[in-house]
Amino acid sequence: MTTPALTPAPAALRAPGLRLGATASLWLTVSLVSSFLAASSAPSPLYALYREAWGFSPLALTVIFSSYAFALLAALLVFGPLSDHLGRRAVILASLFIELLSIVLFWRAESAGWLLAARIVQGFATGIATSALSATLLDLSPSRGALFNSVAPMFGMAAGALGASALVQFAPAPMHLVFELLLAILAAQTFAALFLPDTVTRRPGVWQSLRPRIAIPVTARATLWRILPLNTASWALGGFYLSLGPTLAKLVTGTPAPLTGGALIATLVLAGAAAIGWVRLRPAPAVLTGSALALVLGLSLTLVGVHAGSGLAFFGGTLVAGLGFGAGFNGAVRSLVPLAAAHERAGLMAGFFALSYLAFSVPAIIAGLGTGLFGLHATTLAYGGLLVVMALAALVASLRAAR
Repeated sequence: MTTPALTPAPAALRAPGLRLGATASLWLTVSLVSSFLAASSAPSPLYALYREAWGFSPLALTVIFSSYAFALLAALLVFGPLSDHLGRRAVILASLFIELLSIVLFWRAESAGWLLAARIVQGFATGIATSALSATLLDLSPSRGALFNSVAPMFGMAAGALGASALVQFAPAPMHLVFELLLAILAAQTFAALFLPDTVTRRPGVWQSLRPRIAIPVTARATLWRILPLNTASWALGGFYLSLGPTLAKLVTGTPAPLTGGALIATLVLAGAAAIGWVRLRPAPAVLTGSALALVLGLSLTLVGVHAGSGLAFFGGTLVAGLGFGAGFNGAVRSLVPLAAAHERAGLMAGFFALSYLAFSVPAIIAGLGTGLFGLHATTLAYGGLLVVMALAALVASLRAAR
């Protein structure tokens, strides 16, 4: 017996009562993606304050940071395909309520244990939301869905990091104010999401879909393995920047201002967003090749800046590496999405993001351990050197494949 293909819901099902139109639904979904990622990056500029208040180590910091990614990974493995069965709207609403709980935990945090619990709940919420929101964007606009899936997270991370940094530097009680603002924004979005239409019909198999697995369609597996080295290097770079990046920025520039760390994260992800806009109409294989080259050059310049204590080289290298980060993400998504049928999209995106967030978290924990043993300067040089080797290997493989 074959599983019926998932088809767009008929008009009567999409709009039972008051529902948003297609355009409003699209932009609300884009804003939800941005908000989830903004909430995930907002704690990064606050980690220095938490360490001063509660005295935990760099390793503890990266464990707290990476617990988010592990929880997200677990949620993706279990709940990734769920919206293919229950419908997108129900899954999105559930993830928003869990996200609100995580923000309350951050808001009330009194120790490192509270932060760990908040990050785990936040990662769980984002993992449930990720594949459902990604699939919704593709359902609402197949032509622009891949672009929004690439750009919205970048803008979200930049907004979260820069906004939180500004509040740390200029506002009173930033460890509370950051999350009070996020609560207000997410509460308003949750209310609006009540009026989202369902873009797919429900289908049986809910309980079977909860069996932990990475549901990569057979047609997409070869492509996924081919882009994995470059994707791993890109996400490992992002994990390092969002965990230890603000501390590293202060070390390299000698500037203690919190906005320095936020500016570093924003430089990486906004450069990524700009690259996505530039490459989105170019052939995906060429984009992946250019991404690998940009990562090699950008990371090399960044390491020169770290070694020489040059803020200009450090931020300049970050800018170039960010271009590679964004282009690689867009090229990867555009390479994979056409290979999946409608009923396979959520499972495919769950698998892709699961592998990506594994690369985002595990190397960051190792970097935190290395920082405690050898110092941040030496750890950064070793970590960055390994990423250069990975990106260089991906570049060589890409050039060979193009011949």
